[in-house]
Amino acid sequence: MIEAQANRVIYGKTLAELGEKYENMVVIDADISKSTNTFHFQKRFPHRFFNVGVAEQNAVCIAAGLATTGKLPFVSTFATFLSMRACEQVRTSVAYPRLNVKIVAVNAGVEIAGDGATHQAIEDMAIMRAIPNMMVLSPSDPVTTRKATLAIAEYIGPVYMRLGRQVNSIIHPEEVDFELGKMIKLKDGNDLTIIATGNVVTYAIEAADRLEKRGIHARVLDCHTIKPIDREMIIAAARETRGIVTVEDHNIIGGLGGAVCEVTAEELPTVVKRVGLCDIFPSSGRDYKKLLSHYNIDTDTIIRKAEEILTM
Repeated sequence: MIEAQANRVIYGKTLAELGEKYENMVVIDADISKSTNTFHFQKRFPHRFFNVGVAEQNAVCIAAGLATTGKLPFVSTFATFLSMRACEQVRTSVAYPRLNVKIVAVNAGVEIAGDGATHQAIEDMAIMRAIPNMMVLSPSDPVTTRKATLAIAEYIGPVYMRLGRQVNSIIHPEEVDFELGKMIKLKDGNDLTIIATGNVVTYAIEAADRLEKRGIHARVLDCHTIKPIDREMIIAAARETRGIVTVEDHNIIGGLGGAVCEVTAEELPTVVKRVGLCDIFPSSGRDYKKLLSHYNIDTDTIIRKAEEILTM
């Protein structure tokens, strides 16, 4: 039975399991295996684990080189460094030749709290989503993180998956139907739709529950795959409900909100209200929930945005 834990923890445990299935699998880390939890793989397969030190660009290039020889490389470190410091290497050495490299980044978003703006990855989904050939994932709980890790190991091609730092509660049953590129419907409703990704999906559920007590029925969608985005579910939400609220622990520019707006603008224009970081650098703080709330990434803000849609 999967219990509440940080998504990065179950990622590390799942890597160790995958190592038994894929003899060609290798893991590359940039000196923070206790944070990424890749140490689980290291303990079982030390000869297939490579710590390259604080050298994220090298880590990505080594992964690319190993992929050309038939290896299945997973490379992990902090999201800020994989998405920005190593961006050129990701683009040119991995995505351009469409190599089978899995880039799994931890400590994404505002929720890492105390590390401050230099380590809070608020642009990573936007950066990675703009790179051709790159699949982008942001699972919400340990169940979907495990399923996503298993799925990307089977998928042939480059992948970027972002994970947070904090403990995540269980949202989905272990038997949930998980498919890359397909959202998961958590609640049905025809008044409005809330589409959330990653660690803030719990806020979307809480908001929908509170709205339901007032007779407002919100559809809740867990968007674990940011690219390719589930266009069918977005179009259905635009057609069947009065508007969409997107929720993400990321800049509202270029992330989930931007991806949803691109689809609605092209296919079926509707009102979209975005909840996320409003194009500013966040500060640090000891309490990550208070920090998210300070930047209006919380249940109350989702409800307020829903009310704005319903009163238009």
